Amino acid sequence: MNKILKTVGAAAFCLTLMTAFSSCEDYLDKEPDSDVSSDTPFKNFTNMQGYVEEIYNCIPDKAKCYWTTSWNLGDDEIMNPQAESDRVIQTQIDLGNFYAWQDNIQFWFAANKSGLDPTSNDAFNHRLAGHAWYCIAKCNKGLQEIDNYFTGTAEEKNLILGQLYFFRAWWHFEMMQFLGGLPYVDMVFSAGESPRLTRLSYTECADKAAEDFRRAADLLPVNWDNTTTGKKTLGKNELRINKITALAYLGKNYLWAASPLMQNGAQTGGTRTYDYSQDYARLAADALGEVISLVESGQTQYEFASFDYENIYDHKKASGVETSYSELFFTSGRGWLQPGGKEALLRGPSAGWSYTRFNFSRTFGPNQLCAQDNHIHQPTANYVRNYGMANGLPLDDPDSGWDPTHPFKNRDPRFYHDIVFDGVKYINADPDAADKSMKYAGLATGGSMRAVTNASRSGYFYQKLVPHTCQKYDSGSSDDYGPNPHSYIPYMRLADVYLMYAEACAVLGGPSGKSSKCTLSAADAINRLRDRVGAGHVADKFTGNAFMDEVRRERAVELAFEGFRFNDLQRWLLLTEPEYTVKTSQEFIRVSGADEKFFAENDPADAEVAEFHEEVIFTRNFDTKHYWFPLLRDDTYIYEGFEQNPGW
Repeated sequence: MNKILKTVGAAAFCLTLMTAFSSCEDYLDKEPDSDVSSDTPFKNFTNMQGYVEEIYNCIPDKAKCYWTTSWNLGDDEIMNPQAESDRVIQTQIDLGNFYAWQDNIQFWFAANKSGLDPTSNDAFNHRLAGHAWYCIAKCNKGLQEIDNYFTGTAEEKNLILGQLYFFRAWWHFEMMQFLGGLPYVDMVFSAGESPRLTRLSYTECADKAAEDFRRAADLLPVNWDNTTTGKKTLGKNELRINKITALAYLGKNYLWAASPLMQNGAQTGGTRTYDYSQDYARLAADALGEVISLVESGQTQYEFASFDYENIYDHKKASGVETSYSELFFTSGRGWLQPGGKEALLRGPSAGWSYTRFNFSRTFGPNQLCAQDNHIHQPTANYVRNYGMANGLPLDDPDSGWDPTHPFKNRDPRFYHDIVFDGVKYINADPDAADKSMKYAGLATGGSMRAVTNASRSGYFYQKLVPHTCQKYDSGSSDDYGPNPHSYIPYMRLADVYLMYAEACAVLGGPSGKSSKCTLSAADAINRLRDRVGAGHVADKFTGNAFMDEVRRERAVELAFEGFRFNDLQRWLLLTEPEYTVKTSQEFIRVSGADEKFFAENDPADAEVAEFHEEVIFTRNFDTKHYWFPLLRDDTYIYEGFEQNPGW
């Protein structure tokens, strides 16, 4: 806590002086004259927007905040042994070493402040916890001083206030997800003050954040382009916070507060995984329903990306598609265009586009083909099991039609988009002799891509975030930069709003539950996502807890590998439960395609296999203390009453 208060106080002091505030150039591709003036930072909209944009600049790039990074901390992913020996955060979490979050520079959330610079345009210089208290202090200082100095129009003032309220809540909320309740800092302190702020419970902190998110939603427009002020920066408003983003986070904040962990406390056994707060769930449903109603009636700039493909295995979109599902996370041949399109609700600036090819995109396949650091992201077989059938049923449903001798046939279309399985044509070009055995993914037991040290230990790769064509033969140019590749994982996208709405409404009334703010039911919201990809609707037989299980499975598939799984298992009180602590591999023997001729002439989904089963790679030994990250030790020493999270 001492470090927290020192950081808040020092930041406030620096902001008070403002003798030589740094440039905000390039943060949101803004106008050159919007840098903060050295003498009057709060005087007018141009100056104050520059002040705010330093906060945008502090938003870390989850996937590219270091040479190689890790962001999937749940049961969803496993990496190879070199990544383990290099202490990537995922491996440290597997081992139960949750203290590693504090100084692991490969982790976007890290508290380590070494080398961090809020004014830097280098993606390597930003971490969430490392910047949070500084940005919160900036928000408080701006909110305090705007009435004293600001001379702009009412619209301009509302835009500034809305952003400041949003960010004050957002930085708190992001920390709360991992750390639990915190002091909610909503005032300015001088550098010499040592206030003893009370550590609030999670729900008390969420109530404070909700007030700020609601204020932001009431002050901000749906679309900056439709305001007098925003028209001055047409084409450069895409990343700016608006009413839709604020409402979506208001709903997320309430849903997290409603969740079993926050209502019942950390515990093992999984018996309370369906025990939500009805009151918070209703507030969540209303906020998220408001967003969905605006989207469904065409009153926003947001829409779902298209899932229309000429070749889904290669992520080759159909003719005429503006933004494909793949381009939510990765663009190529579009002049370094930041991914996300009209579905992304919150992204930070992405100045580190060059790191896409320098390292990030080369960590999703065999090191022999994707040579860079030997840190390979691989989906676990237990997680891939969430991808059900095209008819909408889970694999283990007796009516699903799933056949273990043809395990890849008739699966949810997102399976073919996201997952590289045995027999997928991995190299389109003509590979060298040493790599010919990898032209078609050899992911059966003992296959050409099953080397534990530098390929797949799980029997799968995933390509949701980076297409398999990023390997050395199909990348598009000798230096890998010719196609202008750019990757980014949004903090929130429209699909998540529908998923959260469905979950909140399921608490209120099962499949037919809905908010008074929206005409869609919980089942309707899930089915919107399934309609987008061409999967079957949620079956009518799923009611009660079984329907909530389907909502959660849909969340696992739609948001797969985007970094949300750990927090979901945590808030559902499932993080410690046996089904979610194992990481498994997929083992089987090829029947079709033993000589690969089959795969040259047929869809790999039609292949026959034998002895299809899972084997445990690793089991995590978690108990109740692992539901929260430990606070920094120094933060808990300043005064009695500010206690460490239980068990740490």
